[in-house]
Amino acid sequence: MGDIWAWLISFFFLIALVGIIVYQLVCLADLEFDYINPYDSASRINSVVLPEFIVQGVLCVFYLLTGHWVMTLLCLPYLYYNFQLYSKRQHLVDVTEIFNLLNWEKKKRLFKLAYIVLNLFLTIFWMIYSALDDYED
Repeated sequence: MGDIWAWLISFFFLIALVGIIVYQLVCLADLEFDYINPYDSASRINSVVLPEFIVQGVLCVFYLLTGHWVMTLLCLPYLYYNFQLYSKRQHLVDVTEIFNLLNWEKKKRLFKLAYIVLNLFLTIFWMIYSALDDYED
């Protein structure tokens, strides 16, 4: 029964990550269609970048502590990428360069979204598998 709770908690972590990344994509789309100015868009995106990194790190540590080694290994590349961005000080969006890098920023976030959705599907699969396995016992 404890395994189902672990998968359920990781499911909510992943939903939070999807929400954060979709919010960043919406801010970039609003900027592209000139609904908000670059300063507001950059400040909105920059305010959620660090929570995204923290949630991803906590999720990876959570998988490690619960013994889900495959999911831990799947989370490590994304965690390493976030760490590299943070250590090189490239994790924040620059207000003066946001229009020049708009397509690149959108592509980065779309790849992140695809990666997180893949992890989300795997988590849902393992959650259902654990629930059915507990039901048979």
